[in-house]
Amino acid sequence: MPKVFHSSAALAAIFFATAITECWSQTTVVINATASHAIPSTLLLQNRAFQQVNISGESYCILDQVDALTAWSAIGSNNTIAVIADPSPLTSALPNSLQLSIPQNSTGSVGFENSGYWGINANASWTYSASLYYRFPNSSTFSGPLNISLQSSSGAILASASFNISGAQVGTNWTQLNTTFTPTVSGLDTNNTFAVTLDGTAASGETLNFALLSLFPPTYKGRANGMRVDIAESMAGIGPSFFRLPGGNNLGQTVDTRWQWNGTVGPLIDRPGRVGDWGYANTDGLGLYEYMTFCEDVGMDAIMAVWAGYAFGESIAQADLQPYIQQAIDQINFVINNDTSSGPAAIRASMGHPEPFNLTYVEVGNEPQFNFRYGYRWTAYLANLTTLFPDLKFIATSYPFDPVLTPTPLQYDVHVYQTPTWFAENSFYYDDFERNGTQYFEGEYASTSTNASSLYGTAAEGRFLFPEVQGSVGEAAFMTGLERNADIVFAASYAPLLGVRNTVAYLTPNLIGFDAGSVIQSTSYYVQQMFSLNRGDVYLPSTLPSANGTLFWSVTKKNATNELFIKVANTIATAQNITFQLPFSNVSSTGSVQLLTRPLNASNTPEVPDAVTPSIGDLTTNATFEWTAPGYSVAVLTVNAQ
Repeated sequence: MPKVFHSSAALAAIFFATAITECWSQTTVVINATASHAIPSTLLLQNRAFQQVNISGESYCILDQVDALTAWSAIGSNNTIAVIADPSPLTSALPNSLQLSIPQNSTGSVGFENSGYWGINANASWTYSASLYYRFPNSSTFSGPLNISLQSSSGAILASASFNISGAQVGTNWTQLNTTFTPTVSGLDTNNTFAVTLDGTAASGETLNFALLSLFPPTYKGRANGMRVDIAESMAGIGPSFFRLPGGNNLGQTVDTRWQWNGTVGPLIDRPGRVGDWGYANTDGLGLYEYMTFCEDVGMDAIMAVWAGYAFGESIAQADLQPYIQQAIDQINFVINNDTSSGPAAIRASMGHPEPFNLTYVEVGNEPQFNFRYGYRWTAYLANLTTLFPDLKFIATSYPFDPVLTPTPLQYDVHVYQTPTWFAENSFYYDDFERNGTQYFEGEYASTSTNASSLYGTAAEGRFLFPEVQGSVGEAAFMTGLERNADIVFAASYAPLLGVRNTVAYLTPNLIGFDAGSVIQSTSYYVQQMFSLNRGDVYLPSTLPSANGTLFWSVTKKNATNELFIKVANTIATAQNITFQLPFSNVSSTGSVQLLTRPLNASNTPEVPDAVTPSIGDLTTNATFEWTAPGYSVAVLTVNAQ
């Protein structure tokens, strides 16, 4: 999955050094004003191109029509639809089409419909963009209307457009139809379909082929082929500093089905799609260009991965790496090369972005610890990439220092999925790391289960279906340690970021859950947001919380506004009192507190999406002030001081 998150800067934190005396009921935090280090600032139709198929090598025959027709069904009696390997395909990238065969003596409305991604949200305040390609494969004298519509489950027409089409285009010529429409009323639910129909009497005996059918609601920032607004707004609402793309495992399960940048750019008709890592078809309509423009629209940096010769269970031999290294070089050139006269940068310019995108970090592969051959691949890739792109920083994705890599990595990507208890107990994980110039990217982390022996098991075994307060509080405790160690931890991202609720491929828990009509912002979403939107510039050292304790904090300061951000995580059910001693002579008498607290098992679900949300209240402050952290809570205290 692609991951959005905040770099340590987005975690935003200046930490104030703290000297502490801890009792069961009372903790005193003495804040030091001397900074130790800076904080770094770091679609609606499913199966729209019929890519979900197996093709026979002996004939133009699709072997598995069940998969091939995922989300599609016929409208009208007796007419049939089938996915075929078209002898005159729309493009070589999209060799399949949907063939509609209308029997003689047909009557009524005939055609086909698509159920979307487990539904389609029909909203009367939105204008939708729809398009398709069609051709008549056989000689035809047909001339008449083709209707495109949004329909409810009862068959009510919510929005429609009509085109006059003619069989005169018979043969290999494809014709594209484009339209926009606005529903006259909103659907009662999301159980709506996108329908393409003709009059059965007029079209009796006809055969038509269709390809690349598309339906889009309004998109974020109005981008063509862009992001769904509510999902994008939720992601932007975190205040992220970076976006990790195209994701970790999304780089590919096999060599043949790996993510290839050049298959995800240019016109949609030239994007072949692929079987994704989790088993479902990817259209790659959301490609490298869309990822990069989304980064620009939200105001975040990209941490971009290149495929590095490894897929689960197989590795490219050392002697055969060069074509894959060249593909990585071309991918980077698409993003940052200034010369748009030819090559990958010319493709970028043709898509509307002649200026290079911003890029600082490139990950070389993903989780290669499952294969012992990362050493020669890292060496080969770095020998080429560092020479051509000396200003970029390359992140190793093996375990830190295991194996020993040449050249020595200056950045490592670390992943951890664990229990809430583990995260709290490991808030000091990075404190003892050597300060030798190596930096770390906590590229994937989340509390996934209460059961350390079955982190990826079933719900009955402790797996979280949705983030719960106990997991989010544990993550917050861990994040205070990331802030404290922001001199070496330059970025961190929760994973998975997004999860559609309706599919068995839904990996839990997710930061943001969604379906056809709604978005669920989890308890962990709000914790990440609280850390990210309350950003400091520097961390101030202090005596530390107890490594074996249940109360964790970090203090940061934003120099431009003189705001102190004191983040506190209480990982037990009992409230705990804290006395803060500020090293400033001019402290405002009032501040604010953002607080997320509920019982440990509480979560935001489809049934109750807002069960747990942060509250904002007033705080009485002074150079010394007391505050009580409720049980199972995460808080950000904001105080103005100088």
